[in-house]
Amino acid sequence: MSMTHEEYLARDALGLAETVRNGDVSALELLEVALARLDSLNPRINAVVHRMEEDARTTAANPADGPFSGVPFLAKDLASMYAGHPTSAGSRFLRDHVVTWDSELVRRVKATGVSVFGKTNTPEWGLQPITEPELWGPALNPWNPERSPGGSSGGTGAAIAAGIVPMGGGGDGGGSIRIPASCCGLFGLKPSRGRTPTGPRRGQFWRGASVEHVLTRSVRDSAAMLDATHGPDPGVAFEIPSPERPWLSEVDRDPEPLRIAFTTIPCVDTEVHQDCIDAVADAAELLTSLGHEVVEDHAPIDGDAFARNFLTVVAGELGADIDEAAAAVGRRPRRHELEPATWALGLISRALSANDFAASLRRMEIMARDVGDFFERYDIVLTPTVSVPPPPLGTVGPSASERAQLKLVGMFGSGRLVKAAGLIDQAAKSALDFIPWTPVYNITGHPAMSVPLHWNDQGLPVGVHFVGHFAREDTLFRLAGQLERARPWFDRLPPMAREL
Repeated sequence: MSMTHEEYLARDALGLAETVRNGDVSALELLEVALARLDSLNPRINAVVHRMEEDARTTAANPADGPFSGVPFLAKDLASMYAGHPTSAGSRFLRDHVVTWDSELVRRVKATGVSVFGKTNTPEWGLQPITEPELWGPALNPWNPERSPGGSSGGTGAAIAAGIVPMGGGGDGGGSIRIPASCCGLFGLKPSRGRTPTGPRRGQFWRGASVEHVLTRSVRDSAAMLDATHGPDPGVAFEIPSPERPWLSEVDRDPEPLRIAFTTIPCVDTEVHQDCIDAVADAAELLTSLGHEVVEDHAPIDGDAFARNFLTVVAGELGADIDEAAAAVGRRPRRHELEPATWALGLISRALSANDFAASLRRMEIMARDVGDFFERYDIVLTPTVSVPPPPLGTVGPSASERAQLKLVGMFGSGRLVKAAGLIDQAAKSALDFIPWTPVYNITGHPAMSVPLHWNDQGLPVGVHFVGHFAREDTLFRLAGQLERARPWFDRLPPMAREL
């Protein structure tokens, strides 16, 4: 029996796997539905930039016996390495470089039984909170194609919102799961630092600030995938506490009454759109009605100092990424093979000293201590996920004039000159204007999630952001499940998704 598009949209990933397990539909038939949706919808949203159809058909013919057996899946085209396929990282330099090995997380994702049939659009090296790479062109938001789906997992967010898949891969180094979840009306959880594996050929991503997981339409899909993929891999530098029970079992359990601090005060000096303020106020009312104690308070964070230190660490990590990519390709990238901001940030990384990098790490670790003290008084912190609803394309990140200046200054090949021009600081400030909360919790390592509880008058999703104690994803999953039951969002899809 084949499955209709309506039936496909009506199920989350666990639900689709159940239909395969029961013999109602085959994995190959599910894949055909996903491919038909990809063919019809992707030209309108530019979410998927690399197809893996042949591999997917082979897998779907005999899917692994896991929780998501037979479910179509899309991977983010950044950190996850799939043997036999390029990982472009949104960069012209890596466009045709084929990887010969699977990363450990990919091995675990494959073992869940999914059929991976493509890789999704991402900004170059995941450096922007939107998805507008020069290589592939911008990913478009299915709720309004003139708007961004966010980033850096924006292609994944757009594909899920359009109903191509119910779940897809993401990574979060400054909000890159939570931002597209907010912009696309999805659930997006960033696990605690070190929760998912990074091996076998990588240590920590961005000194542990970046963590890979998934974006989903349902809470339970996120929990089940984390159950299947978490845990240390050989040679890991440190381990964090394992859960007391499967996270999937937490989703149906209401949390005990929680003490929740909420704020709409940004961590950097920027304006917050009224829609985002309204979303938090609405969530606070809902939480109170569910029996939680909600008080207004915010963590002590020097946003300007944080932005400078975060930029320094990201620049250093990018420099190492470029060196690593150059070793894999067999030569250094030429200037035209990297976007102006990436090239300039790479130059800055070469101008930084070891002392600069270490000092920035230490200052951010001290900030994390202060945030940890704040969490001693609360179970959860609630903020907007981003400062504005899904932004119009081309309005976040370096402007056209800034890109031109970066390109001009980059021609001189001097990181010190780029720093002196202040152009990277301007670009970083522009990016953090959009995401004044999410990167903080990448540095502290706390688990955090964006939950789709609010849509504005224009019909655009506006997520709200919840942060929990370190290694306490269980509390977040319980709360998310309670919110999902109180205000269901699963069937809320953009009209585009239902046109097939």
